[in-house]
Parts: sequence; structure tokens; C-alpha cells
Amino acid sequence: MKICRTRAELRTLVRDWKRAGETVGLVPTMGYLHEGHLGLVRLARQKADRVITTIFVNPTQFGPNEDLGTYPRDEARDQALLEAEGVDAVFLPSVEEMYGAGGDTFVDVPGLAGILQGALRPGHFRGVATVVTKLFNIATPDFAVFGEKDYQQLTLIRQMVRDLDMPLEILAHPTVREADGLAMSSRNVRLTPEHRQEALALSRSLDRAEELAKTGPLLADLEAAIWAELATAPSADVKSVDIRDAETLAELSGPVIRPAVVLLAVRFGAVLLIDQRVVAQTTVQDA
Repeated sequence: MKICRTRAELRTLVRDWKRAGETVGLVPTMGYLHEGHLGLVRLARQKADRVITTIFVNPTQFGPNEDLGTYPRDEARDQALLEAEGVDAVFLPSVEEMYGAGGDTFVDVPGLAGILQGALRPGHFRGVATVVTKLFNIATPDFAVFGEKDYQQLTLIRQMVRDLDMPLEILAHPTVREADGLAMSSRNVRLTPEHRQEALALSRSLDRAEELAKTGPLLADLEAAIWAELATAPSADVKSVDIRDAETLAELSGPVIRPAVVLLAVRFGAVLLIDQRVVAQTTVQDA
């Protein structure tokens, strides 16, 4: 497994692979890898001749009061996990290598970046879109893999790729969960034991929403059921509960009769957790 710390190193490696007619898959991460990340890597491994994983804690997607300084990092452990999965190269740039001095260009998808999580975290998705564009330009992959857990991010990146005619495919991997249902996240290690247990209310609320959605309920009734389940966690600071069109993230109203995505953002102490589930009507109600 090749470790690349500069753009030039990675570009040279990819150029040689492509000259040999090999396809390249990219898995962007911020490190501190868990089984969710490894699921993305395995999907890429199935689809491409060569797989690159990037590890970069991107400062431009963190707000001034967010957890950039405390975001967990373990480079040696990450490298060992990726080598065991058969990854061909890991891109581990510094902030200076990625952004240099005097950089003043950003990529923005304002319609999607300003809603939902973007409204809670101004500038976050501009940072995401910018760093992902840079990684695509450096690695020139045939496809990149992202997790459905960050559903708004996935939707935004897909639109960015379409709008800017980027020559790659975006693949999605389903949310990977712990045995008890909690969505895997690098932030989970910072939960106290009490908060870790209470955080199961997120997956329970999504289970409830999925069951109710089968009958095409009113949006308000679906929202009420989710809030009621989240209320069983005394420490939960619910930042947002949103039910949107699963493809466009447009607002919904009335009966939920087309595929919708439930998006949750809940803080436990200093740790903000997100989760999601696509739900759909499966029974037709009598007129």
C-alpha cells in the first residue's frame, strides 16, 4: 500500500495506473476509520482495479465553535485497517498541501448547502464541496463512494458532479450500524456510556417512521411520532427533525405518499449525531 502525502505523488501513481488501463475508485474520509468506512472501501474494491482512500480532517467544513480540535485521529491504526482491506494507496495530505497559501476559491451548491444541516452549520457544505472537488481533481477517479448516513452531503455531491460535468460516477453505500442500531460514526467514541445508550432513540425513531410511512400518513403525524420517540432520551438536544423528498430534499406537505428521507440531528452533550432513513408508502389507502 502506497502512502502519498503530496498531490504530485498521488497524481503520478494514478497516471501510471491509468496508462495501464486500470480503473480507479476513491473513498474520501476524515480518518478514525470504523466499519462504516470499511464498507465504502469494500464497495470500491469490488468495482475498481485500484482503490484510493483519502484521510484529511478538512478545516474549511468546521465552524468556529465545532469540534475540529477534538476530532479523533489515529493515522497508524487507519493505515493498518486500510492495508488489511487491500487498499492500493492512501492520500494523507497536510492542510498546507491541500490549500497552500493565499487560496481564495471555493465551490458552493447554495440551494442544497443552505438548508437542513447547512442552516445549522453555515459554511459547512461549502467546505465539503470545495475539498471534494479538490480531491476529485487530484485523484481523477472513475468513481467515488460516499455513505448514505451523510444523506444531504451525498445529495449535494451528486448535484455538484452533474452541474459541473465532472467525469466520474458517485456511488452510495447504505448506513452501517452497530448491532444495537446506532449508526457508526467517528464521533461515537466521545459519547458517555449514558449518552451512548440514549442515542439509540435515533434508530428507534427511524424504525417507527419507516413502519408508519408504509400507510402514507400525514406529514404532521409522522413528525409527531418521531419527536415522541426522541423524547424518551432525556439528554437529547434535538437540533432538527426533517422529512424531505428523498431525491431532491424538497419540502413535503400533506400525506407522505412518495419516497421521503427522514433526517435527524441530535446533540448529546458535546457530540452532535446525525442519522437518516429513506421511507416509503407500501400500501394504497382506500379512497
